Amino acid sequence: MQFEATDYADIINMGFGDLLADGSIDDSITSNNGDMITVLATVIEILKDYTKRNPGKEILFTGSTPDRTKLYTRILKGYYNNFSKDFQITSITFSDNTLKRSPFDPTLNIEYYAFLIKRI
Repeated sequence: MQFEATDYADIINMGFGDLLADGSIDDSITSNNGDMITVLATVIEILKDYTKRNPGKEILFTGSTPDRTKLYTRILKGYYNNFSKDFQITSITFSDNTLKRSPFDPTLNIEYYAFLIKRI
């Protein structure tokens, strides 16, 4: 996982994927090695630790492809009850050349552009 500053002081970009030999992260690869639950649990623990050490920061993430963002949407919907105990989840949608922030609603069936996570 990698956390990088953005142009907005309180928003940090989170990137994750497979670690390559040169130390970079490939966020487009699909491993399909059956460890999604383990990876998800690790990502959540890292998010908890990072947001505990950096209170007030919002963590931005999106998929490297629309299909990957849809996967993240399904994960957030499926684990919303657990995630929402520790995090405020904000969705970002894109339409008419405008980005719009709104609270994430797991009951809606809309296409998301990105997500922001902030420790409660």
